[in-house]
Amino acid sequence: MKYSIGKKCLFVLLAVLAISEADAQRTGRRRNNNTQQPAGNQQEQQQTNDTRPPSNYDPYGGIPIVVDSSGVSDTAVKKSLRNENAFDKSNLTARTPLPYEHLRWDDALFAEKVWRELDLREKMNQTFRYQAQDDNGSQVFIDMLLRAVATGEVTAFADERFTTPMTPAEVAQLTVGSADTVPVYDVNDINKIVRYTVTRATFDANTVTKLRIKEEWVFDREASRYFCRILGISPLVTKYIGNTGKELGSSPMFWIYYPDLRPILARMEVYNPKNMGQSRMTWEELFESRMFSSYIIKSSLDNPSNRMIKQYQKNQILALLEGEDIKEKLFNFEQDLWEY
Repeated sequence: MKYSIGKKCLFVLLAVLAISEADAQRTGRRRNNNTQQPAGNQQEQQQTNDTRPPSNYDPYGGIPIVVDSSGVSDTAVKKSLRNENAFDKSNLTARTPLPYEHLRWDDALFAEKVWRELDLREKMNQTFRYQAQDDNGSQVFIDMLLRAVATGEVTAFADERFTTPMTPAEVAQLTVGSADTVPVYDVNDINKIVRYTVTRATFDANTVTKLRIKEEWVFDREASRYFCRILGISPLVTKYIGNTGKELGSSPMFWIYYPDLRPILARMEVYNPKNMGQSRMTWEELFESRMFSSYIIKSSLDNPSNRMIKQYQKNQILALLEGEDIKEKLFNFEQDLWEY
C-alpha cells in the first residue's frame, strides 16, 4: 500500500515538473518574439526614412556639364617676357612709401573724422578707370584692390571699423555672384538637352563708379601742422531703379585698411600723359597729394547722432552745400589759430 502511494506521488511530481518546463518554454518564446519585434520595426523605419540617393545616382542623366568662367573677375597678372619700355623700370618694384610721422595723443589739439565719396565718372577721377594692362596687371583701380585681396597681400573687412575680416572667397562672391545652371538645347530638336552650362553673373569693373574714403583730420600742436590721414577705402555698389538709370543708392562692398594698402600703391603708376619718365606719379603719391575730386557725405563735426548728410538733408544740392560747409569749417579752424 505504501509502495503504491509513493509511486503515485512520484508520478504527480514528474507531471508538475513537466508542466512547469512547458510554461517556461512558452514564456521564453513570447519574450523572444517581443524583443525581435522592435528590431523589425526599427529596420522598417530606417528603410522608410532613408532618402539618400544611390552612390551612382546622376540627376542629369549623363548629360555633360560645362563651367563658363567668362564672368569671373580675372585677377591674373600677365607679365611681358621682353622689356616693352625704352628705359629701365626695374627700380619700380623696390619703391616703398615713406613712414608716417608719429602723432601723439597729447598733441592732437583737434581731430575729426570725415567720410568722402569719389565719383569716378568725373573728369579729374578718370585715372581710376584707366583701361590698360601692365606687368602689375589691370590698371583699373578696382581691379588693383581685388587683386590685392585675392593674393592675400591685404585683408578685406566687412565694416568701416575693420572689426570683421573677410576671406578672399567671400570677396570673390561679391563680384561674380551666385552660380546658375542653364540647359543648352539642340538646335535641331528643342526638346533635347545637349549639355548644362554653369554660369555666373558677369562682373565689369566699370560698373564700380564710386569709392568711399574714411579719413581723419588732426592738428598737431607740437609741429603746428594740419595732418590728413586716410584710414580706409571702400568700393561702392550702386543700385538702380529698373532700367531707368536713376540711382537708388550705394552700399560698400568691403573695406581695406589704407596703411596696409600703401606699399602696394607705391609700386603702381598712375596714368597721366603730362607726367612722363621716372617722375611719373604713383597711386600712393596721388592719395597723399589728394589729387582727386570728392565730396563730403559725413563727418564727426557737430554730428552727435552720427548721421550721414543725406539722412537729414534730402535735397541733393543742399547736401553738397552741407559738405562744402563742413570742409570750410575744417579749413577755418587752422586759419583762426594764426594772426596776420
